Amino acid sequence: MKLTAVFFLALASMLAIACSQDKPMNASADPDAPAPMPKVPPGDDVITLGAGCFWCTEAIFQQQPGVISVTTGYMGGTLKNPTYEDVCTGDTGHAEVSQIVFDPKKISLEKLLDVFWHAHDPTSLNRQGGDVGTQYRSAIFYNTEQQREIAEKSKKEASKIFEDPIVTEITKAGDFWPAENYHQDYYQLNKGKNPYCTMVIAPKLKKLGLSQ
Repeated sequence: MKLTAVFFLALASMLAIACSQDKPMNASADPDAPAPMPKVPPGDDVITLGAGCFWCTEAIFQQQPGVISVTTGYMGGTLKNPTYEDVCTGDTGHAEVSQIVFDPKKISLEKLLDVFWHAHDPTSLNRQGGDVGTQYRSAIFYNTEQQREIAEKSKKEASKIFEDPIVTEITKAGDFWPAENYHQDYYQLNKGKNPYCTMVIAPKLKKLGLSQ
């Protein structure tokens, strides 16, 4: 029994720190350099969402038809050009986010938000599973008044399916800082390497009926 308890304690600890410590290499670019700002083609739209560790959020929204690109990064804080290490302190005020560029003719913001509500627990304050801190808060950063209205309506509808109150913040988008290159396309590049991908991200994708 003691050996079993020790095993599960070690596994829980490994998963709790996996999102913050692993730094796999992306051969296509300097892994520690910030990724390029996402391009928004004419006629497309952009929304920025925080739903816990951005590796999970990215993997989910990359599979949504009509999504052009997903860039992981930071928003909602005060420090300019924050690094991952800065954000992990919890002192900068940033949330880990995914900035999603999408074609509104192929997928609506309402549909994206529906996925958002089911992709994480919006009733959990500053925590998603083993990821704890204000950087993991649930957040919708809107760009226009129309997006704000859609987000507020979507939140109201989503509140009907959760027993506890939704704590998701709906805030005007500020500066978006792309995360380091090694955070981009994380699940696709590391699903056979990092146990966080196997133990946390893959089950979320399966639950949502997405490819693993």
